[in-house]
Amino acid sequence: MSEAHAAAVAERFTALYGAGPEGVWAAPGRVNLIGEHTDYNGGFVMPFALPHTAVAAVSRRTDGVLRLHSADIDDGEGGVVEIAPDALVPGSDKNWTAYPAGVVWALREAGHTVPGADVHLASTVPTGAGLSSSAALEVVVALALNDLYGLGIERGALARLCQRAENAYVGAPTGIMDQTASACCEDGHALFLDTRDFSQRQIPFDLAAGGMRLLVVDTRVKHAHSGGEYGKRRAGCERGAELLGVTALRDVAHDALDAALERLGDEEEVRRLVRHVVTEDHRVERTVALLEAGETRAIGPVLTEGHASLRDDFRVSCPELDLVVESALAAGALGARMTGGGFGGSVVVLVESADADEVTAAVEKAFAAARYTAPRVFTAVPSPGARRLV
Repeated sequence: MSEAHAAAVAERFTALYGAGPEGVWAAPGRVNLIGEHTDYNGGFVMPFALPHTAVAAVSRRTDGVLRLHSADIDDGEGGVVEIAPDALVPGSDKNWTAYPAGVVWALREAGHTVPGADVHLASTVPTGAGLSSSAALEVVVALALNDLYGLGIERGALARLCQRAENAYVGAPTGIMDQTASACCEDGHALFLDTRDFSQRQIPFDLAAGGMRLLVVDTRVKHAHSGGEYGKRRAGCERGAELLGVTALRDVAHDALDAALERLGDEEEVRRLVRHVVTEDHRVERTVALLEAGETRAIGPVLTEGHASLRDDFRVSCPELDLVVESALAAGALGARMTGGGFGGSVVVLVESADADEVTAAVEKAFAAARYTAPRVFTAVPSPGARRLV
């Protein structure tokens, strides 16, 4: 994040609100290396932060007014949305403003004094690509308000308040991973997160030093977490836990999976969901062990296994995601899997650095042959989490 970009966001704030901001903050999007749909099951995830960020210029207000503006929605002179924090009601806002407004609501519900604010946002995180653009918006606003109002909330707790904003205010039943990644990731590392007890371990993840890259292929197929299919799968996981007599699917040991599936009998849909979650938790643990042993290339097949599970058991893939995986592997990729909630979004592809251009070209050729919209491809670089810029 350049000083020039932060200055430009601050300048736009001044033009909108007639005075300079009290500060400028940034919070990143994320890529999840492994561990999909495990976070709301009390399991393990392993995201890392992207260099793409949501940036917020913010000032306090004491008059009970919240003013919001996004450069990505309306970059004209208009477009400022004014809301009374006292009037915030969950489910009442179906627009982009629900994310920052939901954060204010969650902070106030938790007993923190936030009488109002002026906020200008600008984001480089692709929306609908499975890269947590919404979490970046939530975390950047929460961090700014935490700093400005001296609320003293530590990063993990701040992430949980942002999750509450998305779950209860926006109405999207997401887990804790996205907000924690945005708030807590460190430069050059992936975050091994236990979503049950919120314990974290930073795992060094420097692919360039080992002659590798992790490509992100944005299929440009949009997805929405608040859609019904995501909620159905979460409900199915909860039913599986109930039928098995456990608090969450995290409690089903990998070596006890066959017995658990047998107990589920003819509940075929629930069986598939349970099988994915339990094996995915195991894949996260395998990936951590391989990275800590310096066997980075060996995580490739684990990533590919994860995609097959998401495609066949959890059934959240789509033709475009599958085509990226198939064409990348055929062109020599070490491994590939969809990342994010599914039904569109992005794929992560582990490649030798020397093969990156060839793999990218193969994916683009496959999309052209299928007459799909051309994908967006970039190299994912593990980057810092949320921070104050100015």
